[in-house]
Amino acid sequence: MSDLRKIIIDDKEVEVEGALTLIQACEQAGVEVPRFCYHERLSIAGNCRMCLVEVVGGPPKPAASCAMQVKDLRPGKDGEPPVVKTNSPMVKKAREGVMEFLLINHPLDCPICDQGGECDLQDQAMAYGVDFSRYREPKRAVDDLDLGPLVETHMTRCISCTRCVRFTSEVAGITQMGQIGRGEDSEITSYLGETLDSELQGNIIDLCPVGALVSKPYAFTARPWELTKTETIDVMDALGSSIRVDTKGREVMRILPRNHDGVNEEWLSDKSRFVWDGLRRQRLDKPYIRENGKLRAASWGEALGKVAEATEGKAITGIVGDLAPVEAVFALKQLVESRGGKIECRTDGAKLPAGNRSGYVGTASIEDIDSADMIQLIGCNPRAEAPVLNARIRKAWINGATVGLVGEAVDLTYDYEHLGNDRAALEELSGKNISDETRDEKNTLVIVGQGALREADGAAVLGHAMKLAENAGAKLLVLHSAASRVGAMDVGAVTEGGLDAAIDGAEVIYNLGADEVEVADGAFVIYQGSHGDRGAHRADVILPAAAWTEEQGLFVNTEGRPQLALRAGFPPGDAKENWAILRALSEKMSGETQPWNNLAQLRQALVAEVPHLAEVDTVPQNDWQAVEAGSLGKAAFVYAVKDHYLTNPIARASAVMADLSARTKARREGQQMAAE
Repeated sequence: MSDLRKIIIDDKEVEVEGALTLIQACEQAGVEVPRFCYHERLSIAGNCRMCLVEVVGGPPKPAASCAMQVKDLRPGKDGEPPVVKTNSPMVKKAREGVMEFLLINHPLDCPICDQGGECDLQDQAMAYGVDFSRYREPKRAVDDLDLGPLVETHMTRCISCTRCVRFTSEVAGITQMGQIGRGEDSEITSYLGETLDSELQGNIIDLCPVGALVSKPYAFTARPWELTKTETIDVMDALGSSIRVDTKGREVMRILPRNHDGVNEEWLSDKSRFVWDGLRRQRLDKPYIRENGKLRAASWGEALGKVAEATEGKAITGIVGDLAPVEAVFALKQLVESRGGKIECRTDGAKLPAGNRSGYVGTASIEDIDSADMIQLIGCNPRAEAPVLNARIRKAWINGATVGLVGEAVDLTYDYEHLGNDRAALEELSGKNISDETRDEKNTLVIVGQGALREADGAAVLGHAMKLAENAGAKLLVLHSAASRVGAMDVGAVTEGGLDAAIDGAEVIYNLGADEVEVADGAFVIYQGSHGDRGAHRADVILPAAAWTEEQGLFVNTEGRPQLALRAGFPPGDAKENWAILRALSEKMSGETQPWNNLAQLRQALVAEVPHLAEVDTVPQNDWQAVEAGSLGKAAFVYAVKDHYLTNPIARASAVMADLSARTKARREGQQMAAE
């Protein structure tokens, strides 16, 4: 039930919810209130006092607008709406005083600060501060912290807003950061000098309103005004987080999150944020042909001619990698099937039902996690498979949701009920009688991971997960680990019987960036991809392609939401866009030439075949088609992602990801030794 209250803000009457804070009410009224410690996704601290406003008829001093609710305001003597002023002489004097205090110990080293040009303190000091300071004594200096390879610290610049402390403890779920001391001696520190152990730690760089926490890999490489900014989406996991790619010339300099309430809120995993150095290393920049067991560089004409020659009259199979855009998958499917071949995208062996979108996507959206009362995880480790999604589950848990897990017990940053780690636990769960009260009054969500679906009984596991969802009146979410998987399933890039059936008898294998598949000897292999990874090592012909930041592409995330990735730069050397390579190849090969000459025509053909792909950034409703809950095996569930930081060729080419992977492994082994 709404509790609307009238309030006058700077002579403008507005009607807002009583539960809103004054700073939120001011935002709704279009009035800017400066702040440092306040953040809408974190708890209220009331540290910085920058958001002071005057409440007419209230206390005789400015009030912190972040910590006072609208319902706490008293009306006028004749029942008039409460009056709040944000630009009165009292407020102006208070803001200038607060800013002067904040700058007492802050080193005014803006020219050398990596935050210079996009610093909240700079902006607000100009807008609300004064151009002098009465402080003449020596400034305080604080030792810098070692938080690991991602976050560089300059703690003398810290203004103790505690955003980093609140984020790590509330959202990331770690307790390594805190504040010690009192008054002028207070400082942010880490527990016993520990480095941060979280897949989301890079977000504190964005949260820091000053230059105290900056990006260590990006530090001192570019200034914000030198960068070209492109809004796109992330493909490091299947979540499809909204990101901004900043480039300088042809090189990606950094990746930052964008706000999207339906997907990633405003957070981003460390892998997605820092993987950009992998775009520079181990790149394929020219075609190669294998002769006498060795690869040699070739021209495009020669390489495509070799492919056409090798495929003439042969049985072709196309396999789809984890980072391929939908357009490339559709073009490959058309190319292969027009020549009597087969195609398969389920390269990990997942038993996802072809043509049944409720089976390979589910019926839930990511946003449904926020309102869930009960969440059941089956065979998935969201902390490793989708850290931002895991943070969302943690938020639901904080708000009172209960979480259950069927699978190996792991640290998910929140408490859960561990129901077992094998198929027997799932069978028992799906066979339970669920009370009408739970069915009707509780919002329940079942999340099933790829690790649960990869074994021989994967279809039966999915059937039992769907049976559980039916019994509990729950929504189902299939958590994918590959960004391209849902889009490839949508266009029908599948073969009955899975990968084994597709490869069986194949004389030629067209590998579209599938670096996680071991191709046996015998077949002629064409590899089309961006990096010299596992797939390129086995290839007889290598066709260099663009990475996801170097071409426009359509991806469909784990909840079935089509998303557009936009080009931020250009591929290196002679590398080409994925769809363009396949279009050029169709001209060389015998048979029908692909009927499109540009990306727009290809997308028209794609949308004509799969209409919902035109609904960019919307989650289509999927009709429920239950999969039979067949007999299950005896084995325990094994999670799909073993090393979070090295899941794809771009990540494996990144020096930062290699460092993070090594540190995580050392930390895990150290914990095991301590436990022994």
